[in-house]
Amino acid sequence: MLTRGRGAMLRWVVLALFISLCAIAEAQSKKAKTAPPTPSRGWGKNIKWVKNYEEGLAESAKSQKPLIVIHHLENCPHSKALKEAFVAHKSIQKMAKEDFIMLNVVEETGDKHLAPDGYYVPRILFVDPSHTVRADIVGEYKDRLYTYSPDDMELLAANMKKAKLLLHSEL
Repeated sequence: MLTRGRGAMLRWVVLALFISLCAIAEAQSKKAKTAPPTPSRGWGKNIKWVKNYEEGLAESAKSQKPLIVIHHLENCPHSKALKEAFVAHKSIQKMAKEDFIMLNVVEETGDKHLAPDGYYVPRILFVDPSHTVRADIVGEYKDRLYTYSPDDMELLAANMKKAKLLLHSEL
């Protein structure tokens, strides 16, 4: 009789422990979901990232550095692959840190100029300090002018250099 009572009590203790663990796990999951992402979102921790497009435009005008806007999605395999290549490319990281105002967004901005040929991801646009989106700095794809693949990092680096040169030659 005592053995049966102990078994029942042990089951209640195990059940209570299980419920407690589930509650703790759910609380931690909610906390992780509500924590705001860092502005880098994994695109380069040593780079200063602005939080939104308006801040990027203001910083660009103030510093007279071009703004780079990277449109991507966290769960997109093409965006993830581009992010990995972007982070691994030392000269891109160096230029992004020193010569540009950087913004990466997972939600569209209200500016239709940032989607001149559509709302696809990933896409990278250059905006000069006068708030002009540079339609002359594009990738190699004719149907998605502002997209880059992981194999296009040399082209992206060249376009970053071009953006710096155009800025200084046009001022």
